[in-house]
Amino acid sequence: MPALTGSRLRNFSVELNRYSLFFPVTPTIREISFAALDFESAGERPNEAGVPVQIGIVWMHDLAVSPDSFYWSYLKASRPVTWRARQIHGISDEAIRKAPELLSLWPELKRRLGGRWMVAHGVGTEKRYLRAFPMHGFGPWIDTLTLSRKILPGCSSYALSDLVGELSLEADALSLLPDFRWHEALSDALASLLLLKKLIELGGIADHPAEVLMKR
Repeated sequence: MPALTGSRLRNFSVELNRYSLFFPVTPTIREISFAALDFESAGERPNEAGVPVQIGIVWMHDLAVSPDSFYWSYLKASRPVTWRARQIHGISDEAIRKAPELLSLWPELKRRLGGRWMVAHGVGTEKRYLRAFPMHGFGPWIDTLTLSRKILPGCSSYALSDLVGELSLEADALSLLPDFRWHEALSDALASLLLLKKLIELGGIADHPAEVLMKR
């Protein structure tokens, strides 16, 4: 991983200082309530996109992760889990056989995601699965993959697990979630929030207008 100080990080901070001038009265990043979302998939097949089999949600406010907010559920899938997907996350067809369908969780998701800024590492999958709820209105969205590339240019890998490892965040994850493990929806949601918190710290932007997180 490249050095976290020096001209690149200074240039990022200067750029954001200029950008902040356009948003003098909006809430700061520190004041925003975030909800990290992660889905695990049944795996993709030829000409068939994946379907969700697990969901995890974690909140953060005032840049503090809230363990009381932890939420996860298996999800009943419309087709079997592929062999490759099982090797990644360990979720079997039997584990989800009696799970609720995603659509039935709408009241829970509305309560947990509504009015919060959404966080995911590579938001495409999460946005796609939420299309099950047309006009849900969740957002705005913060992509920690995009933000990592902006604040930490030149990394050899931007995979969530690699960034968390390089930034020594796994101990924090385990202290908050003793059963933390990769490719488990609650764990990955927590990891994306811890990464966001660290990126905000490295960028020195906690008291900047929240919109700077969406700047590309």
